[in-house]
Amino acid sequence: MADDVERTQTPIIFAPETYQYDKFSLNESQLVKDPIDQFTRWFEEAKNDKSETLPEAVTFSSAELPSGRVSSRVLLFKELDHRGFVIYSNWGTSKKARDIQSNPHGAINFFWKDLQRQVRVEGITEHVNRETSERYFKVRPRGSKIGAWASSQSSIIKSREELDQLTAESTKKFEGQEDVPCPNYWGGVRVVPLEIEFWQGRPSRLHDRFTYKRKSEHDNWEIFRLAP
Repeated sequence: MADDVERTQTPIIFAPETYQYDKFSLNESQLVKDPIDQFTRWFEEAKNDKSETLPEAVTFSSAELPSGRVSSRVLLFKELDHRGFVIYSNWGTSKKARDIQSNPHGAINFFWKDLQRQVRVEGITEHVNRETSERYFKVRPRGSKIGAWASSQSSIIKSREELDQLTAESTKKFEGQEDVPCPNYWGGVRVVPLEIEFWQGRPSRLHDRFTYKRKSEHDNWEIFRLAP
């Protein structure tokens, strides 16, 4: 009984006001056979919508084993190919790096508020090759390149001053060099999808949901409508 009492709490925040999803619908005739092609269509529409100011923002979720503890963070999606969705980060010290070392399964989620759409992706993570990582690193701003060297991502630091000092040291290290090289621990991870869901908001929370599923990357995609 005591447990039940503790589980019933007075809310600090309760049922913030929301709105109806009422702009679009999604039906089978609008879908193409390949979910990568379907995603490309939706992403282009998100890029062309002036209200979607950061369409490449994505939530990347990973889970550590054996604990099963899940963690999520917002990253910027950078590349799409017919193998999957690529994100870039520090894979030496970050929490997500430790997660995928123990459990290669990962998930990403796009949400485009103005278009009232989501895309969920579940799959297996894999590191891209060095050539691919260096290709993207070259187009980053110099300050971001310096930052990749200066920060042991997710490690505990004493203060902002410590980070500033590390940044100054890395800046001095590459002073006079035309370009900053890509660290060995930094690069891309691709989520090779096994399931991709396209979610279109509808009134009364009776959303249109279609998912593409396959058992492995060598199998054909099957399309299913899901209950909202």
